[in-house]
Amino acid sequence: MNEFDLIRTFFASQGNVRDDVAVSIGDDAAVVSVPCGMQQVLTTDILVVGTHFLAEADPIGIGHKSLAVNLSDLAAMGAVPKWFTLNLSLPEVNASWLQGFCRGLFGLANQWNISLIGGDTVRGPLTIGIQAGGVVPTGKAMLRSGAKVGDRIYVTGTLGDAGVALLHQRGTLPLAAADLATVKSRLDSPIPRLSEGLALRDFASSCIDISDGLLSDLRHIASASTVGARIMVERLPVSTVYRRYFEQLGRWDTAITAGDDYELCFTIPERRKTDFEQLGAKWQCGATYIGDIETEPGVRVVDRLGVDHKPKTDGYEHFAAD
Repeated sequence: MNEFDLIRTFFASQGNVRDDVAVSIGDDAAVVSVPCGMQQVLTTDILVVGTHFLAEADPIGIGHKSLAVNLSDLAAMGAVPKWFTLNLSLPEVNASWLQGFCRGLFGLANQWNISLIGGDTVRGPLTIGIQAGGVVPTGKAMLRSGAKVGDRIYVTGTLGDAGVALLHQRGTLPLAAADLATVKSRLDSPIPRLSEGLALRDFASSCIDISDGLLSDLRHIASASTVGARIMVERLPVSTVYRRYFEQLGRWDTAITAGDDYELCFTIPERRKTDFEQLGAKWQCGATYIGDIETEPGVRVVDRLGVDHKPKTDGYEHFAAD
């Protein structure tokens, strides 16, 4: 099977065809329409075998996650997802693997009415690069740079479950079968918080998705906004499975520093807290108040007595020294 047969067989014939796509797969580039009064939002991520997933990982999960991590970025910007492109490096054409990959990829794409509009395939180490595009009303994109002193810090969902699954995968934290099934889905098939991101446009002063760990990603908000942040560690939302292994996880450390949660971390002005909390209470994933934006630079983590909590690591960094 050559490159063009591969594209026709597994990709060109699948997924939604949107009315705003004028030219899709099969030409030198795609052509899409952006509605008047909207701005286009673009994001991209690369997943590499051995770094982001194991070679033997379920291809359905790989396909889902490859798109989900990009949709999570759009959620953090408050954008409506529309289209994506796929760059795929494959060591060989494995029809069974590609069928599973497409099942995960297009399952999520169809859920959000997103069209695959182009990309490229090459022979090489297994690597997936996706660029996703969406739209947001002009001037309404949520940025990292809008947090103000006195704003309240919230997160969606629970933190640390993907990290728990990764520790099991590495052989350092044996989990019971039922517990593993629960947290493994958080690692392999994260849920992009798109509906929540859209709702936050009317409330949040800043937003980011948690991909490299709460501590690391909240620092991006603090730095971009030229403020500081204080997290109250006992307020961090964690799952029943996490609490079951609480001491083995370094208590709160995994929830603070582990990546791959793909929850949203955002700030809400104090004057909007009541209205927002009424909204957040209706979300299935929930929203939890975990701290405040303050003047002192940096991000502090404190316990209920105000004593600083120092996690052993700061969060994931691709090019950190070994």
